[in-house]
Amino acid sequence: MDRMKIIKRRLSMTLRSARPVDDSLSELAEQMALDEPSTARDNEPIVVCTMHPPASHSAPSFLRQYAGHLGRTALRRELGGGLERDRALLRIVHENVKMGSDGESDQASGTSSDEVQSPVRVRMRNNHHRRISNEDINKRLSLPADIRLPEGYLEKFAMNSPPFDKPMSRRLRRASLSEIGFGKLETYIKLDKLGEGTYATVFKGRSKLTDNLVALKEIRLEHEEGAPCTAIREVSLLKDLKHANIVTLHDIIHTDKCLTLVFEYLEKDLKQYMDDCGSIMSVNNVKIFLFQLLRGLAYCHRRKVLHRDLKPQNLLINEKGELKLADFGLARAKSVPTKTYSNEVVTLWYRPPDVLLGSTEYSTPIDMWGVGCIFYEMITGRPLFPGSTVEDELHLIFRILGTPTEATWPGITTSEEFKTYNFPLYHPEPLVNHAPRYPQFKCICFEAKKRVSAEDALRHSYFSSFGEQVQTLADTASIFSVKGIQLQKDPGKRSSVFPESSKCSRNEEQVDVKKSIPE
Repeated sequence: MDRMKIIKRRLSMTLRSARPVDDSLSELAEQMALDEPSTARDNEPIVVCTMHPPASHSAPSFLRQYAGHLGRTALRRELGGGLERDRALLRIVHENVKMGSDGESDQASGTSSDEVQSPVRVRMRNNHHRRISNEDINKRLSLPADIRLPEGYLEKFAMNSPPFDKPMSRRLRRASLSEIGFGKLETYIKLDKLGEGTYATVFKGRSKLTDNLVALKEIRLEHEEGAPCTAIREVSLLKDLKHANIVTLHDIIHTDKCLTLVFEYLEKDLKQYMDDCGSIMSVNNVKIFLFQLLRGLAYCHRRKVLHRDLKPQNLLINEKGELKLADFGLARAKSVPTKTYSNEVVTLWYRPPDVLLGSTEYSTPIDMWGVGCIFYEMITGRPLFPGSTVEDELHLIFRILGTPTEATWPGITTSEEFKTYNFPLYHPEPLVNHAPRYPQFKCICFEAKKRVSAEDALRHSYFSSFGEQVQTLADTASIFSVKGIQLQKDPGKRSSVFPESSKCSRNEEQVDVKKSIPE
C-alpha cells in the first residue's frame, strides 16, 4: 500500500509540471526502482484513478498502461469537490505551454498564485498592460513624427488595436486615422487662395494635427460626371510613391460637392525660382536641381510610372533647395497591358517630336526629352523650343537637330503626319553652339530608344563632384544629407526670400488642357 501511495504522489507532482504527460509517466516508471519514498505535502492535489492495478502487474507496467489510458479518457476523481480543479490542471498541461530556459513552464508553476489559472489568460493580461507610445502609433499608422494625437487616443488605441506583431485590417486602420482627424475638413485651416481653374481651386492652409503649412487642392465634383480622371490618377499614383523628390500627398477629403487633396506645401516652383534669379543660375545649383529631378524620375520609372507632363512649373522647390516632382494628373502607370497612349500629353514646349507627330506608342523616353529641355532652360535662362503650335514646335526642333531623314530617324519618311507638313531641309546645329555649358546627355534625340534613361543619367560624369554617397541614398533621404552638398547664391538672385505663392496657381492655368484627355 505504501508503494501505491508513492506512485500516486509522483503522478500528482508530474501533472503539476509542464512536461508532456506520456513522457513524464514513462520516466517515472523507469525511475521508481531507484527512488526513495518522500514525505507528501499537504497542499498538493492527489489525483485518484478509477483503474486499479491487478495483483499480477508490477508498478512500472501499470504506469505505462495508465499513461496510454490517460490520453483516451479524462481523469476521474472520487472526491467530488476536486474534480473541476483536476480538469483545469489537465488543460494547462495540454494547452501549448510555453517553456522556459530551464525546461519548466514560465507561465504556471507549483508555487504560482491562485490568480494564474491559464497561460492564455496570462498572455492577454500582459498585452493589455503594454505601454504604447506616440512613436509606436506613428510607425503603426505611417504618421508624421510631429503629429499631435487627440487626448486619450493612446489608451483607446491600446484597447482596440490588435497586437503589434499582427497586421491591421483596412477597416480598423481607416477608423483609427479618422479618429485622429484625417479625412475631415475641420482638421485644416484655409489661409490664402493661391489659384483657381476650371475644376479646382488651390488654397494655402495649415494642419491642426502638425501645425505645418499645407496646399489644399479643392476639386469640384459635378453631379453627373463625378471626379475628373486627372484627380483619380493623381491620387492613385501618389499614394504609392514615397520619395524625397516627389511631392507628398498627406490626406484626401471626400464630400458630396468636392474632393480635397492635401499636399505638403512648397514655397515655389522652378519657373519662379529662375525668374527670381533673372534667368541666371549658379552652375552648382543647376547640377543639384538636375540630379534631384533625375532621381525622382528614376524612382517613378522603376515603378513603371510615366509622368508625361514635365515642365518647370511642375517642379517644386522648398526653402532647403529640395526639388520635388508634382502634378501627376497626366501621369500613367505603364504596367497596364497596353502599348498605346494618348498623344495629347506634355506641355507643347517639352513634348518630344515623335509624340508631336502623333505617336501613341511611347515609354519612359517621353519624360527624358522634357528633362533635356528643362536642363537647357536652367543653363541658358530661356526655353529651348518655345513653339506656339505643333507645326511651329516641330520647325524649332528641326532647325536645331536638322530635318529628319531615314539616316537620322529610321521610318520617318513613311509617316503620313510628317509628309503633310512638307518641312524645308534644315541642317543640324550642335546644342553646344547655343549653350556652351550644356553637356552631352543624349536626352534631345529623335529616336526615343537612343535617349538616355534617368537611371543611367544619374551616373553621368557630370555629377562626379557629388561623390559616390549620392548614388546609394535611401529613397526618402535628401541629397542635402550628404556632407558638402548645398546651394550657392545665384549670380542674378533678386531676393533671398521665397514669395508667398505656390506652383499650384501656375498648374491651374493648365487645367483646361487636361479636362478631356483620353487614356
